[in-house]
Amino acid sequence: MEKNSKALRTALLIMDIQPATMAMMGDAAAGLSATLKKAIAAARRNDILVLFVVVGFRKGFPELTAHTSNISFVALRGSGVAGLENPTVDPSVDPQPDDIVITKRRVSAFAGSDLEVILRGHHVDHLVLTGIATSGVVLSTVREAADKDYRLSVLADACADRDPEVHAVLLNKVFPRQAEVLTVDKFVAGLGG
Repeated sequence: MEKNSKALRTALLIMDIQPATMAMMGDAAAGLSATLKKAIAAARRNDILVLFVVVGFRKGFPELTAHTSNISFVALRGSGVAGLENPTVDPSVDPQPDDIVITKRRVSAFAGSDLEVILRGHHVDHLVLTGIATSGVVLSTVREAADKDYRLSVLADACADRDPEVHAVLLNKVFPRQAEVLTVDKFVAGLGG
């Protein structure tokens, strides 16, 4: 049921929040999970489309061959990192059975996924981005989404990176050139609480 066209044209992207990435964040994962759950709940109350984007590969990693030149993905092929075949959303953010989960094959949420088809189908023109890592999926998705003319917001406290200095530079100096950078509390307040 349509409640307001602004909400219906917005999508909240929860990117790379998977058991393996949350484990990489160590003790910070619990705080990140609580912050993400707050953003997700507010989006759902306001009829904002919530999309989960996970990175994953088919059995045997056929997307990552000897000819793959992306260093970080070549390393994944033989790493034995669990959860990259048939990836799932981390249960700590309470994904619902009817949620849309999009599998991507590279860093950007658009790369090798059907994200753009889903966004077009829902007439989305504003993306609210969250995820792990700020220097990975968030940065790549900001750049690609900006080139695709989406309006962008980045929820600073719903993004995380293992390098705090890179995280801060991206949020304070790089992202503001292409996106509104705000906290989850400000995002929720902007929706009416």
